[in-house]
Amino acid sequence: MKKILVINGPNLNMLGIREPEIYGTATYRELEASIRTWAKEMDFEVQVIQSNHEGDIIDAIQAAYRRIDGIIINPAGYTHTSVSIADAIKAVGIPTVEVHISDTDKREDFRKVSYIRPVCIATIKGKGFLGYKEALQMFRASS
Repeated sequence: MKKILVINGPNLNMLGIREPEIYGTATYRELEASIRTWAKEMDFEVQVIQSNHEGDIIDAIQAAYRRIDGIIINPAGYTHTSVSIADAIKAVGIPTVEVHISDTDKREDFRKVSYIRPVCIATIKGKGFLGYKEALQMFRASS
């Protein structure tokens, strides 16, 4: 059974409250439940974490080394600022898919820059929660 780590970055715990016109009204708990359901349907073992702290995200990526088959990451605001998260992904060499609930290319100019994208096998954006399902399907297709 493939093991997938899903990492959600800062403020995603505020889904349902934060900017519902952009992110919708579904909560983080609903997102996590959806991810777990999809992973089970695809016969994946999944670990889902959320952190508002860059170091915790880096620690999770490093801890995945030789234990996890794929990473799905929504780095949220760290997408546009964190060379360190990108370096951690590059260091562990685990295939990683970057996911964004909103279409970052249709938002503020600074959101169009991703330090994470170059170290990922794919980027999915603007598909809401279904972007996570699509990322899981990518790992299933590579089985």
